[in-house]
Amino acid sequence: MEFKDYYKIMGVERSASQDDIKRAYRKLSRKYHPDVSKESDAEEKFKSVGEAYEVLKDPEKRAAYDQLGANWQSGEEFRPPPEWDQGFEFHGGGFTEGDASQFSDFFETLFGGAHAAGGSRGAHFNLRGEDSHAKVFISLEDAYHSATRAITLRQTELGDDGRPRLKNRTLSVKIPKGVHQGQHIRLAGQGGVGIGQGKAGDLYLEVEFEPHPFYRVEGRDLYLDLPVTPWEAALGASVNIPTPAGKVELKIPPNSSSGSKMRLRGRGIPGQSAGDFYAVLQVVLPPADTEKAKALYREMAQQLAFNPRATLGV
Repeated sequence: MEFKDYYKIMGVERSASQDDIKRAYRKLSRKYHPDVSKESDAEEKFKSVGEAYEVLKDPEKRAAYDQLGANWQSGEEFRPPPEWDQGFEFHGGGFTEGDASQFSDFFETLFGGAHAAGGSRGAHFNLRGEDSHAKVFISLEDAYHSATRAITLRQTELGDDGRPRLKNRTLSVKIPKGVHQGQHIRLAGQGGVGIGQGKAGDLYLEVEFEPHPFYRVEGRDLYLDLPVTPWEAALGASVNIPTPAGKVELKIPPNSSSGSKMRLRGRGIPGQSAGDFYAVLQVVLPPADTEKAKALYREMAQQLAFNPRATLGV
């Protein structure tokens, strides 16, 4: 079935006011009235204009059509979503122009129940609101301890005239302990507003961690580049290191090298299966910026028979 662009048929923008739509209808209905127009397809155009006006003049029908039509363009193949025909109610009055059964299959599919139930109009659509999606940025520490954060969203709601409008809304969001990067937090009923008595959709917040000056996140595991001195790496040492849960003591085994990973099991992001914490050793050389430091380096060069390029054959 072909999707019908009622705004294009009426020659108005999607943001047109109800008065704009009424004026466009009066102009086009006079232009294409079969008793006046000499155009060969005047009767067909007259029916199309009447059908478009039947939908766009009614705030509820128009809002329902706008919500549905956002995903289709004129001429595309159309199939209404499964929930479209659920929970509709119809109350008194007549259609705009004659028998509504003359309208297209597209109209019949969307609004046919109104006259099938006895030639009435003013359908009250109980259509569930759309689900909304947004990102929420949290600190890594929030995932360890949980937190409550206020977020401001720009969401679409229906005004008194049935037209969509943007509005800022602030929500207080509970960040659960153990949440991980990319996880979705579902807030039931906080998505797009429903039409008629339809329930609001849900809001899905995708968790993203703010950049941290110390840690890298991979899944539930955390990585810390840990600076160590040459003697700590060579002789072994016990050093204090930071983690989002607090300081811990790390034992560095003797003869460790730069790039070695020290694993702290279960100290990554908490959860039913907690991640691990990895300290990646980075051996840092003291600067040779004094005569004493230079003398120590010269003594090491003389006393230690060490060639880091031996494996390269040079």
